[in-house]
Amino acid sequence: MRLSILDHGHRRRAKLFLALTSAISRVDSPDIVKMLLYRPGFLTRPLLELTADAMRGPSYWTAGEREFLAMCTAQLHQCPFCIDSHAELTRIAGHGEIDPDDPASARPHLRAVREFLDLTSRTPDRANATEATAGVADLPEHALHEALRVNLVFNIVNRLANAFGFTLREGQLHSGTRALHRFGYRFPSFLLADGSATDHGDVVANLRHAVLDAPAITDRGLRAAAAVGETLPEPWQSYAATVRDASYRITHTDMDRLTTAGYCEDEIFEVTVAAAVGAALRSFDAGQNALKRKATG
Repeated sequence: MRLSILDHGHRRRAKLFLALTSAISRVDSPDIVKMLLYRPGFLTRPLLELTADAMRGPSYWTAGEREFLAMCTAQLHQCPFCIDSHAELTRIAGHGEIDPDDPASARPHLRAVREFLDLTSRTPDRANATEATAGVADLPEHALHEALRVNLVFNIVNRLANAFGFTLREGQLHSGTRALHRFGYRFPSFLLADGSATDHGDVVANLRHAVLDAPAITDRGLRAAAAVGETLPEPWQSYAATVRDASYRITHTDMDRLTTAGYCEDEIFEVTVAAAVGAALRSFDAGQNALKRKATG
């Protein structure tokens, strides 16, 4: 973990939970869990609400197929932590229906939607209705919207895992993936209580508001600029751009540049999350808009 607050900055209830679960499993809590339990009102509540439904709610796609899509998005972002985790989850949730090491084992519709998601993730500006949806024309519209939500989640998580330097330690792959599958991407509600939350009518809207619009330590304008690529003073400008476009390149040196410039770890955390969420929403919105244009002919 490249930010000490994500290791040691938790509230007492989260610290007790992390200590208890680590003692029971005899394995240290994975980095993703530590991040999600840090300031849950800023990111975690809306993200987990979105994730639980996208990954384990009713869907055209099986749980194993959704894990396969998550793994594919992680490959796009060169995120070893998430590639290994979701390859294992594909095996667990898929019960042999897909071999994560053999993309050709996926059914044709899954391979087609993967190409659609790759296009919206890599080049959202090119996601016009004709090109983006050419290979998925015979899929139900709801299936495409469901796949876009899976992609949204992991376009965020992969960038954060890379930026914060998540690693899998001994025993975590086995225990962490099985716990995640068993609990369906849900955390106990008492761990997520962190002030009041406003419902904006949709889980994606709630996520957008929590990270980009709600009061936080950093100014809304700074987070908004980091999210969409507007001009920022250095070193924020280059850092936010790397989170959005090549998060796998983030190193301790990038974090050190920010702390040397006088920014605290909470500011770095918020801007990192804003940049990751902003880039993911750009891809999500591009996919949604392509589907709307396709539907209206």
